[in-house]
Amino acid sequence: MAIAQSNTAQWQALDASHHIHPFCDPKTLAERGTRVITSADGCYVHDSDGNRILDGMAGLWCVNVGYGRQELVDTATRQMSELPFYNSFFQSSTPSQIELAQKLSEITPGDLNHFFFANSGSEANDTVIRMARHYWHVRGKPEKYKFIGRNLGYHGSTLAATSLGGMKHMHDMGSSTLPGFEHIMEPHWYAHGGNLTPEEFGLRAAQALEEKILEIGADNIAAFIGEPVQGAGGVIDPPSTYWPEVQKICRKHDILLVSDEVICGFGRLGEWFGCQYYGVQPDIMPMAKGMSSGYLPISAVAFSDAIFETINEGGPIPHGYTYSGHPVACAVAHANIEIIEREGLVERVRDDVGPYLRERLKELSEQHSIIGEVRGAGLIAGLQLVKSRETREPFTAEDNAANICRDICLDKGLIMRAVGQAMVICPPLTITHAEIDEIIEKASAGLTETARKLGVA
Repeated sequence: MAIAQSNTAQWQALDASHHIHPFCDPKTLAERGTRVITSADGCYVHDSDGNRILDGMAGLWCVNVGYGRQELVDTATRQMSELPFYNSFFQSSTPSQIELAQKLSEITPGDLNHFFFANSGSEANDTVIRMARHYWHVRGKPEKYKFIGRNLGYHGSTLAATSLGGMKHMHDMGSSTLPGFEHIMEPHWYAHGGNLTPEEFGLRAAQALEEKILEIGADNIAAFIGEPVQGAGGVIDPPSTYWPEVQKICRKHDILLVSDEVICGFGRLGEWFGCQYYGVQPDIMPMAKGMSSGYLPISAVAFSDAIFETINEGGPIPHGYTYSGHPVACAVAHANIEIIEREGLVERVRDDVGPYLRERLKELSEQHSIIGEVRGAGLIAGLQLVKSRETREPFTAEDNAANICRDICLDKGLIMRAVGQAMVICPPLTITHAEIDEIIEKASAGLTETARKLGVA
């Protein structure tokens, strides 16, 4: 039911007075007023003015099974009644923690059979840092503590996770970087490939890892981390040659390979995990978001048998969180995974809606010269906005093309995200062909209006 217009203004005033938003300019937001989301169903959200908006971002890359799943509400209610909370300290566990770890061992690739629970992707990646360094310490190599990540990589926004990632604007916030973190080029062929084929560029981009290893010494490096597809960096999908070569380099130099599956996990690319899509086997694998479809906060880090066997010999692990393996979040995550299995959503992305989205995006690109590149895989995609398709000339930050397009699309009833000068989408895995058509129709109208505003033919 629509809520009175007057309530929107009241909520906006209270929000501006007391609520600090992430990744926003508070002054600008207060001037324009926040959008108040009040309910959701399927692939749509509803705001306090009664607007129904197609959520092309699945919340924040996370609502894989769609909104309004009563089964998940009932699971949470039942677990809240039985045991609303207990911790995993004091040599204790709960049935939902144990059962979720078992379920994860069934769907994760290879020998990733051991799981440490946390509450967000940021906490999961903090855990990756501490546990990887602990692993090398137990092996008698404490000097192996540095991490190599990538430019435009995003691994969370805690101090450690910010340092692990390669987002300059985050590093610049109060000099928010810690020592021990290095970064190499992102594998974005369109931006950096020049005259190389995508396959040639994939090998060249992977070679940047080996060059960095030789520069700082393999004996000083704990791990390399990367998202299979870089989400918040603009949906950067690497050429097919990239990840196998990265794995080869890590194995050669005895460096742990970490696949950050916070966005790509749980069916997003048409496989359970993104590393499977690219044919690599990580040693450590953080996951979150689609793990519970965002219904409750939860994350986990998967460790291989070999890593766990080493850690197991290292004595107590002085790391953890109050809500690690929260019993209600674990129960909901388990039920969410069962929905993905039962409804065949991974296969659906691979064989049906994923290919259909790519087909429609190709048509969209052919209709709009403001689109220089369509990238992505499965149900995650990025549209690079350019001044000239022929020269690949991008818009500048001052042009503000992506933000202009984002706001126009939102006014037309479609949530897309502006990243750099690209538009990105990441809809629920339950999206239908008709809803994909609606995305394309509204995005097309938004692109037409954006191009007209910016003077692009």
